[in-house]
Amino acid sequence: MLPLQLFDAASSTYTYIIFDETTRDAIIIDPVDQQVERDLGVLRQYGLKLRWTLETHTHADHITAASLLAEHTGAQTAAPQACGISTAALQMVDGDLLRFGHEALLALHTPGHTAGSMSFVWRDHAFTGDTLLINGCGRTDFQSGSAQALYHSLTEVLFKLPDETTVWPGHDYQGRTHSDIATERSCNVRVADRTLEEFTAVMDTLNLPKPKRMDEAVPANQSSGVRQDAGSSSNSSNNGLPLAPRAATGYAGDVPAALACAWWQAGDAVLVDVRTDAEREWVGFVPGAVALAWKQWPGMAMNPGFDEGLRAAVPAGKKVVLLCRSGVRSIAAAKRANALGLEAYNILEGFEGDPDGNAQRGRRGGWRLQGLPWRQG
Repeated sequence: MLPLQLFDAASSTYTYIIFDETTRDAIIIDPVDQQVERDLGVLRQYGLKLRWTLETHTHADHITAASLLAEHTGAQTAAPQACGISTAALQMVDGDLLRFGHEALLALHTPGHTAGSMSFVWRDHAFTGDTLLINGCGRTDFQSGSAQALYHSLTEVLFKLPDETTVWPGHDYQGRTHSDIATERSCNVRVADRTLEEFTAVMDTLNLPKPKRMDEAVPANQSSGVRQDAGSSSNSSNNGLPLAPRAATGYAGDVPAALACAWWQAGDAVLVDVRTDAEREWVGFVPGAVALAWKQWPGMAMNPGFDEGLRAAVPAGKKVVLLCRSGVRSIAAAKRANALGLEAYNILEGFEGDPDGNAQRGRRGGWRLQGLPWRQG
């Protein structure tokens, strides 16, 4: 069985979907934020249940759709541990197996393009990200790159795979879709028959331009695709804590967890957790928060009781701060709350992360706000 290969023309990124033919459980590798509707359509077309979103590394040329797909499908996020993608629910290390249905994907640590880069092997297929490209390899001149580490990853890890292993790269700029290990080992122009010194000399003289979206993509991808735009201004009404820039349209603004907590503990705001009931049971609860799902399974349909529940939970004159898994559903919920006449704020990064260090992860991820422990179901 072949993986489903999808292409984003703007960044020349390949996204892959693999699945168990019996259970229809699926993994998506390196999804792109601008292609969410396409990817959801493919999942529907094949009748798949997305279990995991997976990154090969922290991308510099596009923003991942990991959090968006997690919100839409209930999938979990996974990433290489050494990439520092703190919001990923599963931090993968070399040799880990990621199971989906009756299938499993093997993680291989292949640093060089970045220090955390991983390749993944499923059956006789290798998803090599930016480590090994068709007749090429990833650059090593930024983002903790190392020509020496990449040479080892290519020659001592990937080229040790069986000859017939199909290579599915993270990018191609010439319309090529796949290769195989035997071909790349013998013919790859960057590395074949080269010594470490020769390979390093080649990599040191590439002089490639900086990726156009690098400055916005890398920070967003370190949060599974959730953009962090926290501002630096403060005033007395914010208890000396930074308030993120006001949202462009639809709700009062985005706030870091520390500020949301300060408002909540001062009695100025009501904290509403809009995750599904199933998420709260599996991952953990926030003590004292109002549990009011924005969407519910099956199908993540809009909760018909949301409006009524929100009106009942938020007294007149109080703000409402909304929390979800990663800060995507809570934006939609904040817009709805604003339409109901409430002063509504989205909490940046949601339950899976907190840029200010006030929301600490539990064993399965979760919050402890200013000493209030999260609780597992």
